[in-house]
Amino acid sequence: MAEMFRGLVHVLAWSLATGAAVTLSWWGVHTVMAGTAYDPPRALPITAGGATTQGSKPVTSSTERPEPSRSPGRKTAPSPAPTPSRTAVASTATGSSPGASSPGQVRSYDTAGGRAAFDLGATSAALVSATPGPGWSMQVWKTESWIRVEFTSGAQRVSVFCTWHDGPPHVEIGNY
Repeated sequence: MAEMFRGLVHVLAWSLATGAAVTLSWWGVHTVMAGTAYDPPRALPITAGGATTQGSKPVTSSTERPEPSRSPGRKTAPSPAPTPSRTAVASTATGSSPGASSPGQVRSYDTAGGRAAFDLGATSAALVSATPGPGWSMQVWKTESWIRVEFTSGAQRVSVFCTWHDGPPHVEIGNY
């Protein structure tokens, strides 16, 4: 009888220790996850021409990537030079007031490598989202007067280049 009682005490002690470990783990994960926020990605309507328009201000979502830090030891991305092989897709946008803070037109550009969406204001633009297609990777460069999204798959490259340094935002797509 004493042996059975001792076995029961061992099972009870094991159960309590396991329950305490599971509770502590759950509490730790719950605490970390409670401090995060997830905004589901916004979907833009697809049109036959490849460009879509939505007149609302872009919402920051968890799918946006932070801009890389520019420490003195790191090289910044080279400024791409426009080439004749680029084809113009959209040349102007209508914004209600000038500046990056004013809402413009959200336009999405489908390419062979993926999709890039920009908020095109009267005098500037902002990247809303960029999503590579299956089998493609993506890289983004931003300056005060242009944004470049490059999709890469093996030797193939597709660049979506938005500039506004000498007028309203202008988007070009180039396949290399």
